[in-house]
Amino acid sequence: MSLGKFAGLADGQIWQSFKIANAHLEKGDPLQARAILETVALDAGLETRFRLQAWHSFREAGGQPPDSVANEVLGVVAEVGLDQGNDLLATYSDQTAYYYNYAGGAVMWMHPDGSLDGHIDRVLAAARKIVPLIGPWNESRRPPPAKSNARINILTPTGLHFGEAPLQVLDGDRSAGPLVKAATALMGQLIAKSRK
Repeated sequence: MSLGKFAGLADGQIWQSFKIANAHLEKGDPLQARAILETVALDAGLETRFRLQAWHSFREAGGQPPDSVANEVLGVVAEVGLDQGNDLLATYSDQTAYYYNYAGGAVMWMHPDGSLDGHIDRVLAAARKIVPLIGPWNESRRPPPAKSNARINILTPTGLHFGEAPLQVLDGDRSAGPLVKAATALMGQLIAKSRK
């Protein structure tokens, strides 16, 4: 179920920027590619997922985000391993959120109004306190968390920062606990919105 619609630049314009940057890379001109990608990544008016893709491509092209934005929390993805599969909650700085249930249900909050802003802000604020404690993950993506484990993924211009442990351990942790609680509250609100 989708709730709202994000208003921003046309997807075609953004994808055209990615295409042009890729063409520069193929021609052996990473400086031009990085300039285009950084322009997209720094555009706060764009949907956050596009900005995250631009930062990812920028890093792959050899760039390092400026210190002024390097640890900006652009999104949080919480994964929980259950008997039947995994639940996933994704929250972004553009006030959008997505909940995917292990059974296949989904709620997409595309910011039709400000009623969830406080919940989303609490998730992002809790993540901001964790980022200085853990560095970015530079290895291959890990498989989904095992049953009863939870993983908190914090998305920044420097990449993915994450922590994983049994859900009860994360919930009781001084640093991770507030994020787990904020994400759980947001998930409950998304589910409630989808039932109205």
